[in-house]
Amino acid sequence: MGASRLRFFALIFILLPFLFLFGISYASSELVINKAERRIDLTSSIVRVYTTLKVENTGPSSASEVLLAFSPAETEHLSVIKASFVEGKRKKKTFSPLPVNPTKLPSAPKGTQLFSLSLSKPLNNGESITLEVLTIFTHSLQPFPVEISQSESQFVHYRDSAVLLSPYEIKEQITYIKTPSNKIESYTRVDPTNVVGTELKYGRFNDRPAFSFLPIMVHFENNHPFAVVEELIRRIEVSHWGSVQVKEHYRLVHAGARHKGVFSRVDYQARPAFSGVSSLKHLLARLPPHVHSVYYRDEIGNISSSHLRGDSQKSELEIQPRYPLFGGWKAHFIIGYSLPLQDFLFETEEGKRYLNFSFGCPFVETVVDKLTIKIVLPEGSKVPTAEVPFLVEQDQETSFSYLDVIGRPVVVLKAKNIVPEHNVPFQVHYKFNRIFMLAEPLMLVSAVFLFFVACIAYLNIDLSIARPSSLQSSKE
Repeated sequence: MGASRLRFFALIFILLPFLFLFGISYASSELVINKAERRIDLTSSIVRVYTTLKVENTGPSSASEVLLAFSPAETEHLSVIKASFVEGKRKKKTFSPLPVNPTKLPSAPKGTQLFSLSLSKPLNNGESITLEVLTIFTHSLQPFPVEISQSESQFVHYRDSAVLLSPYEIKEQITYIKTPSNKIESYTRVDPTNVVGTELKYGRFNDRPAFSFLPIMVHFENNHPFAVVEELIRRIEVSHWGSVQVKEHYRLVHAGARHKGVFSRVDYQARPAFSGVSSLKHLLARLPPHVHSVYYRDEIGNISSSHLRGDSQKSELEIQPRYPLFGGWKAHFIIGYSLPLQDFLFETEEGKRYLNFSFGCPFVETVVDKLTIKIVLPEGSKVPTAEVPFLVEQDQETSFSYLDVIGRPVVVLKAKNIVPEHNVPFQVHYKFNRIFMLAEPLMLVSAVFLFFVACIAYLNIDLSIARPSSLQSSKE
């Protein structure tokens, strides 16, 4: 009897991983999406997809998560994914953010990336919920043709699926695609498909099985300039003497259809509505309020084509490059400004200080391929830690400046594929002893004191090699 029981438990132990995998696959089939609605916004160079899901639990057990699926092409360009639990109707709607984490599913097709939405409370049998999901993709619009002349408009390709890729069965779904103009050259026709003005409608599709995929392609006009910052290095220097210095290095490129032929300045200025309609003429940066000492320059020197306007709530800096940027053209420049310390540096009840600043790029509708933020803290700061609301790479360095002895700690944050939705506050916490604020003034006072002592000593010491007059007279 004991041996048979032992063999039974051994068999259970061997089969436990397989039962677990089967449990995951079965749990995903217990949920059903009764209705899915997608709205894809293609009016700029950044693709934003708004998805509404009505999910119902038809299984016997409760569910604590809902899975989202993305194809390999979508995963490569995915920048932001946010999800919220919706309660109420119309104007009385309330949105509760849900944690989103990557996960795996054995039954998913190869290359499919899945994310788990953790529900605030379990979804029991027969219950249903409504979820709102925002996904943002970069570099998803491909210029076609890839080269255009100065007088031609820019057309792009967009590829997606007419049905939602999902690990669940979808009872009913519709996809809307919004384009910036009604100049749609071509699109994939899937029954049913409807076009009204600048909007394409795919569906209504009924009873689609899990992981259904129906590829489509839309070819349309998009003269929005594709402003892409290949690399942005921002240096934030904190001084406890009353200011925060910010310096940003930009490497900008127009990632749209490449310019072919010769650029004509005469045509560009004489016919601005037709010549270079997709060129990048200016950029608008939203800076913090109370900004001052703003400068804008490149390798040649200061660039005067900029305008700063603001009030107590915001500051806007409009810059114009030295020359308009056409597809494939690049520009390197630097922007710097100062901010009052009291607006960004705070102190906790435990005595720790923290800097509260905005992440991301200040320019409107701009993609940043590679972002590096360096926060230079005052000398003597200890235990610096950064709190960022999304995953970034963190590191620490040491920087030396004038009158520094042990160096200043530098918190380095690195991220990729950044969009305007990443412009959210982040914090850098650290400990600081006020006695270090006296270090540099004492060094200056000591240096000045020693200088005067040296001057006095030099004036009172006789360094001549001539014999004293008394000694010379005695010898005579």
